[in-house]
Amino acid sequence: MRAVVINCTLKPAPQPSNTEALAEVVAGELRERGVEVESFRAVDHNILAGVQSDMGEGDGWPRIHRSLLDAQILIVATPTWVGHPSSLAQRVIERMDAMISETDDEGRPVAYNRVAGVVVTGNEDGAHHVISEIAGALGDIGYTIPGQSWTYWHLGPGPGPDYLDSDKGRDWSGKTGRAMAANLFAVAEALAAKPVPVPPQ
Repeated sequence: MRAVVINCTLKPAPQPSNTEALAEVVAGELRERGVEVESFRAVDHNILAGVQSDMGEGDGWPRIHRSLLDAQILIVATPTWVGHPSSLAQRVIERMDAMISETDDEGRPVAYNRVAGVVVTGNEDGAHHVISEIAGALGDIGYTIPGQSWTYWHLGPGPGPDYLDSDKGRDWSGKTGRAMAANLFAVAEALAAKPVPVPPQ
């Protein structure tokens, strides 16, 4: 089984990423279950604006798109900015919109029989809003969203230290992240055993 993590931090590598650190808790639990995990930091790829899977020369999205099609699990990880997902998270979702009309050999949308979850970090509130926005979009695209397939770390209202700077709440975020991984894995296995059928015409 394969998983893809798309980290939508605004920080290019090698800058430390709070979002990457929490996403790695989930990825680590998946690896413990034998899942191969590939991670992308979206800011390090030239993801052009648009709603097609390939926008032509110089577009960095096609490589990520191929990885999505090879994976059974997707994790979208984003910081919260002014109560919303990062601009890169929005761009990723916009590029994934093309997958709604892409079908497999049997006529199913390509996101069918794949599961997805969300990781959110930030030193402000708004985590549940961000989770809802991304999970809702992924469901529209065709992914199955298992129960409790998210985790987050938020300091609370107002500015303050980040995930990597504070121990506050990290135990809860880690426990929730490991549960998220277990739920994603279990539902991915169930879908592999009994796939969602081709939609009726």
